Amino acid sequence: MSVTDIETRSAPAAGGSESADPRETLRSLPRFLQYPLTVFTGKPLPEQTRLPWTPTFHLVSAVFAMLAGVVAGSAGWALGGWWLLLLLPGWAVTLHGMRNLRMMIYHQCSHRNMYRRRRLDTVLGRAISSLLIIQNFERYSREHVSDHHAAHHMTLRDPTVQAFLISLELDPRMTRRQMWRRLLGKLVSPRFHLAFAISRVRSFWSTAARSERAAAFCLYGSLTAVTVVTGTWPVFLTVWFVPLLPLFQVSNTLRLCVKHTFPPAGTQVRRGRDYFAGLTNAIFIGEPAPSPALPAGRRALAWARWTLRMLFVHAPSRYLVLTGDTVVHDFHHRHPSSRGWADYLFARKRDIESGHEGWPRYREVWGMVQAISYVFDSLTAADPREYDAALLPQVSKRELFAAFDD
Repeated sequence: MSVTDIETRSAPAAGGSESADPRETLRSLPRFLQYPLTVFTGKPLPEQTRLPWTPTFHLVSAVFAMLAGVVAGSAGWALGGWWLLLLLPGWAVTLHGMRNLRMMIYHQCSHRNMYRRRRLDTVLGRAISSLLIIQNFERYSREHVSDHHAAHHMTLRDPTVQAFLISLELDPRMTRRQMWRRLLGKLVSPRFHLAFAISRVRSFWSTAARSERAAAFCLYGSLTAVTVVTGTWPVFLTVWFVPLLPLFQVSNTLRLCVKHTFPPAGTQVRRGRDYFAGLTNAIFIGEPAPSPALPAGRRALAWARWTLRMLFVHAPSRYLVLTGDTVVHDFHHRHPSSRGWADYLFARKRDIESGHEGWPRYREVWGMVQAISYVFDSLTAADPREYDAALLPQVSKRELFAAFDD
């Protein structure tokens, strides 16, 4: 498995070579691809400096992605025939925008760190919760900061742990293989998705501010009325609700499974920077390029395999699950109120280069599947007496799904 400190050992590259840093092997690709590869993988090269990203850029990009996806999907539906295939990229782009709204914008608003203006961040956070039908903003902000970013991090008080134990029904006594089977079973279970959707509505509506409820009622009430009157409600359900419900929830669940590791059984010290930093790592996407030392024929096959895996395994992981700054979530847990969060890839890089004062070395995992296995292994090594779902009788299973994300 590809997990270490900064000096990362990766899984073998296509063709059998092994590199200390998969990102360095990608230098063999053309120079104009290096910044796109940095965004794709999540890891900059040492000589790269920054990207001109701002909070507004991320907000506009997310909204534009949702609009573009809806337009593409609607066009495919209207044209019919083979054009219906446009639904697939339409869903993907819409989901990407939704996840960036949730994982970056909403998250930073909860820390009052989006624009660092409390009222503006609150209004924006409430608007996003109304649009995406997720846990209402005030409750999420309160629980996220007090239980997830404080002394209760990765304890039974943490919504992330509760979601693992109750919603996904994972247990330290299970093997990695059993956890994977449970996870994949949940992802294709209609019952799981229905419970998830109901949970989102309950968590949003139960304690939402009046403005959040009014916004959601007006938005979805108006859209429903218009589509029913015009006879376009099948388009509305297909183009918007497919990414909003099942696809969003698949992405949400996979993201949960890579966020944080569990402390091993017998861990005595449960405080301090060493402890908390050890529960989060970066998750970089991709794999080493094939070795140039391979014979010509094997090298061609290795590059073909590498290309297919980058396009059909790693690209969906980055674009649909580990969107935005989730690849460097470890930086956020060290500096949750960083003013440089919008340039997240290089904010982490600058912290490493400055010596990450007072903090231990950063860790990284390459590949989403490897990252999930790494988290599952940590749960297997955790104390089953500590992480026992029976100790959580007071937690409502109906609302746990809403707390899946960071």
